[in-house]
Amino acid sequence: MTGGPSVSPSLSGLRIAILLPCYNEAGAIVRTVNDFRAALPHAAIYVYDNNSSDGSRDIAAQAGAVVRQVRQQGKGHVVRRMFADIDADIYIMADGDATYEAAVAPDMIAMMLEHNFDMVVGARKSEVEAAYRRGHRLGNRMLTGLLQSLFGRSFTDILSGYRVFSRRFVKSFPVLSAGFEIETEISVHALELAMPVAEKMTAYAARPEGSESKLSTWRDGWRILRTIMTLYRIERPIWFYGLAGGFLAAIAIGLAIPLVLTYIDTGLVPRFPTAILVTGMMIVAVLSGMTGLILDTVVRGRREVKRLAYLAHSAPADLLSR
Repeated sequence: MTGGPSVSPSLSGLRIAILLPCYNEAGAIVRTVNDFRAALPHAAIYVYDNNSSDGSRDIAAQAGAVVRQVRQQGKGHVVRRMFADIDADIYIMADGDATYEAAVAPDMIAMMLEHNFDMVVGARKSEVEAAYRRGHRLGNRMLTGLLQSLFGRSFTDILSGYRVFSRRFVKSFPVLSAGFEIETEISVHALELAMPVAEKMTAYAARPEGSESKLSTWRDGWRILRTIMTLYRIERPIWFYGLAGGFLAAIAIGLAIPLVLTYIDTGLVPRFPTAILVTGMMIVAVLSGMTGLILDTVVRGRREVKRLAYLAHSAPADLLSR
């Protein structure tokens, strides 16, 4: 992963920031910094340390990176600080574990500038089982499929931590996540604002000796799934609450049919508690539907504000004409 292509003159005039979240990566952070410096010599490399206890912060500083510390534990908190603190034209985010292919970063930037993309995702491909375990691959495919079914379109690797962003993406993104679910929130942000995005297949290597994964398959998988459902409730309230209301209404109608037929035949309501239950369920169903309609209006207004914040910054291709 060392080395890389020479940087084109068009890239050398851009402010490129390489953002590396870091938590106990003493065995990999130097290699990561060196790989990205070789690929993009003119870029500024920032390592945001998240309470490492193995000396990662000092090691990264000795490697020549600009090191800053984030006290709140969790990758989402780190990304929030990075996006708020750093001012650049193009942002590259990767993990500090030396698993991502730094040499392909110039190509990802070239894709962004040529096609005016706001995000290019480094979709991971690995021939090494230790690099990308089967359980993680299966979970990634399931979560990716769920995201596509809920939001209409998706990426092939929504959990990749290797991404290139435009300035207008970074400065319009209100980071809300705290942990590893941040990649999912990033993907949904791009989908909701209908941003032009792309993927580039990149190599994914096993961690070097001394570097251990911080990802828990079940715990973090559940957090990511919960994040997808939460974002669906927030971004698609009319569908979320409408489906809940429709489900309750369907059950209520099913329970009410025998009562109505009995009432037509006899003029009596023999199961009065059931009638009360049906009435209550229909009221809740109507309230749920109305909640979805009201929140949909709120979401549209919030989306317009985010869109205006996004449009306040120049498109990536405009950087070449400065």
